Amino acid sequence: MKNILTVFFFLFTIVLFSQIEDPIKWETSVQKKSKKEYTLITTATIDKGWHLYSQSVPDDGPIPTTFFYDVSKGDFSLIDKTTEEKGHTVDDPVFGMKIKFFENLAIFEQRIKVLGEVTSINASVEFMVCDDTKCLAPTEIDLVFNLKKGNTNNSNKSIIINNNETNNLLYGMRKSDMSLSMKKCKDELITTTSEIKDKGNSLWSIFGLGFLGGLLALLTPCVFPMIPLTVSFFTKKSGQNRSAGISKALLYGFFIFAVYVILSVPFHLLDSVNPDILNEISTNIWLNIIFFAIFVFFAFSFFGYYELTLPSSWTSKTTEGESSGGFIGIFFMALTLAIVSFSCTGPILGSLLAGSLTADGGAWQLTAGMAGFGVSLGLPFALFAMFPNMMNALPKSGGWLNTTKVILGFLELALAFKFLSNADLVAHWNLLKIEPFLILWILIFAGLTLYLFGKLKFPHDSPIKKLSFSRIAGGILVASFVIYLASGFRVNQETKTFTPLTLLSGLAPPVGYSFMYPNDCPNNLDCFKDLKTGVEYAKKVNKPILLDFTGYACVNCRKMEEHVWPIKKIDNYLRNNYVLISLYVDDKKLLPEEEQILVNRANGGTRKLKNYGHKWANFQTQFFQTNSQPYYVLLNSDGTKILNKAVGYTPDENNYAQFLECGLEVFKSNKKE
Repeated sequence: MKNILTVFFFLFTIVLFSQIEDPIKWETSVQKKSKKEYTLITTATIDKGWHLYSQSVPDDGPIPTTFFYDVSKGDFSLIDKTTEEKGHTVDDPVFGMKIKFFENLAIFEQRIKVLGEVTSINASVEFMVCDDTKCLAPTEIDLVFNLKKGNTNNSNKSIIINNNETNNLLYGMRKSDMSLSMKKCKDELITTTSEIKDKGNSLWSIFGLGFLGGLLALLTPCVFPMIPLTVSFFTKKSGQNRSAGISKALLYGFFIFAVYVILSVPFHLLDSVNPDILNEISTNIWLNIIFFAIFVFFAFSFFGYYELTLPSSWTSKTTEGESSGGFIGIFFMALTLAIVSFSCTGPILGSLLAGSLTADGGAWQLTAGMAGFGVSLGLPFALFAMFPNMMNALPKSGGWLNTTKVILGFLELALAFKFLSNADLVAHWNLLKIEPFLILWILIFAGLTLYLFGKLKFPHDSPIKKLSFSRIAGGILVASFVIYLASGFRVNQETKTFTPLTLLSGLAPPVGYSFMYPNDCPNNLDCFKDLKTGVEYAKKVNKPILLDFTGYACVNCRKMEEHVWPIKKIDNYLRNNYVLISLYVDDKKLLPEEEQILVNRANGGTRKLKNYGHKWANFQTQFFQTNSQPYYVLLNSDGTKILNKAVGYTPDENNYAQFLECGLEVFKSNKKE
């Protein structure tokens, strides 16, 4: 256990404080031994100060180096195991045991026998590297071994890396040819400041949404009755020593916060191994369908048709831990609360998890949301312990708690269709377009209106003798929202699309994704979805390029396209002064076979480009060292010069206009030279 905790500490430290490090490079080669036998050679070049672990390490030690060869087709077989060099065996200070590792260079060999027609062997290697102060998270990369006839005892490097030739093949340009314009404009710093400010605000916004989710959880029957019981327990148990009761209640509230923040840690580990992994998760078609099914399942749980519970053995074990007393006992009390309240908090946390994975900030947004949720859930226990008289102002438990759950059920049901819409957009099914989506939401919220007015009943509802003011007011508010949804069918005569609804930006499909008024580009702008084609057109018309890294499932991308781009001065720039090239990083359409190649990741390892989303995501990380969307880059007409500082989500129309004007000014200035 000590060693496991040590590894966890090192990994978590890397997540929080390190920059992207790539201390090891992998190459493959092949030696032909006979007509049917080959030796597959894998060479690892290791940076100074780092070491790679052996294929065989003691239990509770680091992750061993492990090779996986794809023998599923049956066209070759393995002879014996993968061999390795002697290496070094030392007392490892991190893991406290004798471990074999490699420095500078490691060579691994695997003999195979060819059984059929085969020209290449696919494999992968999982490994872990450390230096004297830290370890990097375990990483898996793909390997390819090319078998060429007559290649006896000659090495043949087979991994295609992201060099200039590869970039030229994929994108029609080389990274070394792209540079930042030496010309500057006076408004560039304003744009940069705006970008940084908005990014910080984004995390605080997610924290606020998590805090609101925690407040909603407090108003459910699983949590609300626990407040007076728990506070009374701390105050009475401490007897006359009121300060001790307060300190324990504060600690209890802190541990509730800590439990939910800890739940986000595994996603940071995933993000550190592969920065694109959260984007891959959020845009995965089948995972979005699973999210849809889970949200529907959550909704009917809130409606009262069944209860969600975690295994009773979990509760029993945490309850036993409460008897430990002291800090440990209070921690287990907080953990018990998290488990027994899961039937109410689970769907809210599921919404937070899915929302964070489909946002652009990845694991940090999830942590911010979990932190907000934990703060709002733990804060009342601390406050009421400090000021017990405040509990007299709390409403008594009753039917209103179940009403809150049912309202949350309707919200869960509406959000479920957001994930089904993501899957539909990414897979190009052309089924859940803007019209059916709006109709479904109108029906759901019309149902909620009827429920609040007492016309619909669910299993655990108490009889309603008289509608309360809060029900009437809530019913009127939701009915107004239904009318607002219906207004989404108004047609904007300028863009020939339905009118975007501000409150549904990122939740509903784009208004151009329509049966009645379809258009391929936002606001019926002219745009290109292929880099080479767009650059060729920009050269022809001699206009600068707006490179738009976007995604079908990107919430902030929709907000920009539907509420910033249509503004007259912005629309004029996009329609008349720039060539718009929109690159969708979550497009699952398969690449031509000749473009499905292996490339190096920005943070180490390799990946195979299988679809257009992979291609454009790789282009963004390799050329611009970022993987967030939306991301806007202004280039000259041949795509070789970056005109000014790129920006991300910029909802302020004046800042975005200054960004576009700045690029245009630099472009015109460069033309005069």
